[in-house]
Amino acid sequence: MNDIATPSAAQAQQDIAEEFAFFGDWTERYQYLIDLGKRLPPFPEAWKTEEHRVHGCQSMVWLVPSGDAAKLHFDAASDSAIVSGLIALVLRVYSDRSAAEIVATEPEFIQAIGLAKHLSPTRSNGLAAMLAKLKRHAAETLG
Repeated sequence: MNDIATPSAAQAQQDIAEEFAFFGDWTERYQYLIDLGKRLPPFPEAWKTEEHRVHGCQSMVWLVPSGDAAKLHFDAASDSAIVSGLIALVLRVYSDRSAAEIVATEPEFIQAIGLAKHLSPTRSNGLAAMLAKLKRHAAETLG
């Protein structure tokens, strides 16, 4: 395992904050979010099941965990362009980490880039639901 290539969750959050700081206004930031969402890896149709669905989101969101407590990987997808961008950020911070690091990591990037103020209440609820499901899976993996 090459830890040098994967920054820590804290570093990933800092990188996200720095990237978003480049954009002058929220129109550009939303466009960047949409672009990030378009770069998500392909998500198999077979995974779009009720079992993997994240409830609490206005749009359809699916989250599929794999791995073990040492290293959890998450695949996720949405039918919404902006939500797909949010998923890309969440996966950058939380995927391919130990369950302990996932549980210990607060999503500070949401506040750091101003998402909390610029997301609709339904998107904020969906983001919170996705983070809760991801952290719950990590906690269950820890036992």
